[in-house]
Amino acid sequence: MANLKEIRNRISSVSSTMQITSAMKMVSAAKLKKAQDAITAMRPYADKLTELLQSLSATLDADSGSAYSEQRELKKVLIVAITSNRGLAGAFNSNIIKEVNRLTSETYANQEVSYFAIGKKANDAFKKTNNVIANKSEIFDNLNFENVAEIAEGLMEKFVAGEFDKIEIVYNKFKNAATQIVMTEQFLPIVPVKGEVTVNADYIFEPSKLEIVEELIPKSLKTQLYKGLRDSFASEHGARMTAMHKATDNATELRDQLKLTYNKARQAAITNEILEIVGGAEALNN
Repeated sequence: MANLKEIRNRISSVSSTMQITSAMKMVSAAKLKKAQDAITAMRPYADKLTELLQSLSATLDADSGSAYSEQRELKKVLIVAITSNRGLAGAFNSNIIKEVNRLTSETYANQEVSYFAIGKKANDAFKKTNNVIANKSEIFDNLNFENVAEIAEGLMEKFVAGEFDKIEIVYNKFKNAATQIVMTEQFLPIVPVKGEVTVNADYIFEPSKLEIVEELIPKSLKTQLYKGLRDSFASEHGARMTAMHKATDNATELRDQLKLTYNKARQAAITNEILEIVGGAEALNN
């Protein structure tokens, strides 16, 4: 059995860890509220914009599509992996890395795959492959639409220039603090509308439907990427809050066990001392 000093040191160490994890949990909980409100407010706008774009696109002639909807022979694929800059968030980052690896080895096994990292953890995971074309970890320092729009424009330019035939986004979708869903969304080319979508004939379009679609497509793509980043940002704080809550509970349980062990060892040491004193007194009397 470990001596009393070792047990005391372990109790002190576990208590310090528990204070840190508890503080991190509270910080993540505070940040989660703001991030959750942001993505909850944004989703209806993003969904309505996509719905409007699909409705208008469905009524246009097939030969009037934009450069962003061009379907090409699939040779080069770019995967935009969205993770966090920090760890201690459970399986938040590892789930994204696993999904990207699965896409690389299974779905796009016959294509040339490159990576666009948004988040330090994604860059660390894929930089060894020498296929990371960019790392935008700093975006989380000031996450707003203008900064995300610049990244989206860069991706759109690469697709139009023919550098990549397909661009996918992999991120964690926020469901609640304890649940994040790994999502893989096609960014470019634009996913064609399935089924028939009609637009109310009473609408009068000014300017033309084609001009409206050409204006909406870039805005819709920027909004799609921004929504993915906002979802990931909220998911990160939810995952970290949950992970730190579990870590605090585990540390509390371990501390209680160590205290029990310490009390037993201390009681045993006191008993041995008493026995030695009594034995010594008996020896003197004899």
